[in-house]
Amino acid sequence: MAHVIAVAGKGGVGKTTLTGLLIQYLCEQKKGPVLAVDADANSNLNEVLGVEVEATLGEIREEIERAEMASSSPIPAGMSKADYAEFKMNSALTEDDDFDLLVMGRTQGKGCYCYVNGLLQAQMAKLQKNYAYMVVDNEAGLEHISRGILPSMETAILVSDCSRRGVQAAGRIAELIKECDLKPKSVGLIVNRAPGGVLNDGTREEIEKQGLTLLGVVPHDDTVYQYDCDGTPTVKLPENSPVRAAMKEIVAKLGL
Repeated sequence: MAHVIAVAGKGGVGKTTLTGLLIQYLCEQKKGPVLAVDADANSNLNEVLGVEVEATLGEIREEIERAEMASSSPIPAGMSKADYAEFKMNSALTEDDDFDLLVMGRTQGKGCYCYVNGLLQAQMAKLQKNYAYMVVDNEAGLEHISRGILPSMETAILVSDCSRRGVQAAGRIAELIKECDLKPKSVGLIVNRAPGGVLNDGTREEIEKQGLTLLGVVPHDDTVYQYDCDGTPTVKLPENSPVRAAMKEIVAKLGL
């Protein structure tokens, strides 16, 4: 079964950027096969990785629903609705040279995401046996962990910026992981976008207060911001990028 790495934290701290660099590192180290999972309804992991997504689970769910209601159904003769749904769900997997990508996406209009969350859970459970690593970019907050959407969790990487609120959010997620009895082998914090790659005393104090294990610090880099503005995949950062160097050191310490 795949070693599941869950990346979580509050919104806007750079989870997706670091998730993409983590996936890149695993692929460069020939740790694959790797399944990248974008578990955020507002999905953009594919942009960080530089791949096009043909269909998300949310979009496929809408397509299946329309097919069931259509007077002239696109379901091939002799194929059951269940088999058609399974066939379409399999098409949600985007295949790249070094990894595959599964994107949750969203449904249209009003309503909650309970159904598409369930689809994501089912697909991850089905696919887990096919990969060495499953790297999950979770939505901001606590929901995917509290709902038990992840099939398992061996490594939990919590991401924060240098703010106390970011570290406090990471602390709440760490506590929820304990409450849900997920029992990952390791739980640690990465502080992202630190000026000069250095934490101030206030941030360090909050990390200690929350009882978090600091995995490492990723420095602020204007190049990451520029890539984002230009629509350039973050994984195309140069080899000498301080952000890439910091992530390589952190992942190496994790022993993945």
